Amino acid sequence: MMFDSFSVTASGMTAQRLRMNTIASNLANVNSTRTAEGGPYKRKDVVFTSQQLDFRDVLNASGDKRFTQGVRISSIIEDPRPFKMVYDPSHPDSDKKGYVAFPNVNTAEEMVNMISAARSYEANVNAFKASKSMISKALDISS
Repeated sequence: MMFDSFSVTASGMTAQRLRMNTIASNLANVNSTRTAEGGPYKRKDVVFTSQQLDFRDVLNASGDKRFTQGVRISSIIEDPRPFKMVYDPSHPDSDKKGYVAFPNVNTAEEMVNMISAARSYEANVNAFKASKSMISKALDISS
């Protein structure tokens, strides 16, 4: 029970690391008009969930690890927004009308998401350090 805070913050750090990797993939493919699946790259986003527990569940758990709370990665979804259509008849992926479908990735939006993920990761690191410090102080008091 005392070390559950480590598990919660570690799950948050893992989730934010995956989010950062997904954002990096989106930015790396901002101009990818052709993928293995066919068509332009589709922006991806990570969906998080939390394990919902009520107070009675926590009391009845009595150290049972299956009740450890934290962030869970529910899925990685593709953004349903339409592709950006750009007129460029000389592009090898242009259609009959001369338009090229570019990924639905907005660089400014991805940069904001990256800053948010970095700050969330940093907050989890600080929470981890605070928990570590409190446990260390508690052990110092008891000895």
